[in-house]
Amino acid sequence: QVQLVESAGGLVQAGGSLRLSCTASSRSFGSYAVGWFRQAPGKEREFVAAINWSGGNTDYADSVKGRFTISRDNAKNTAYLQMNSLKFEDTALYYCAAKIGQLTSRHSARYDYWGQGTQVTVSS
Repeated sequence: QVQLVESAGGLVQAGGSLRLSCTASSRSFGSYAVGWFRQAPGKEREFVAAINWSGGNTDYADSVKGRFTISRDNAKNTAYLQMNSLKFEDTALYYCAAKIGQLTSRHSARYDYWGQGTQVTVSS
């Protein structure tokens, strides 16, 4: 029912910045909370950041707090993840996800729709 497409991943040097985009096909994008998750090879998918449907509440994993910023533009059906001060450990496939309802969640099982992911590689 809702298709999510991530973009703007890429290769960056440690200490650099990158902004990921997540564009939704749904006309009701503003009705969903949005989360970003990431998964490195051989590791479990982990929570990165989330934002409620109005954009007024955000949540971040401790590993990215102070470096990453999640935002959204409902008029464009798009969510963003601004990543600054990137570290090698940030290297992963990043997924955008949406969940029905306004509340954020750190648990992947709570999300209803997922994008295919965009690769972020940070060189040391």
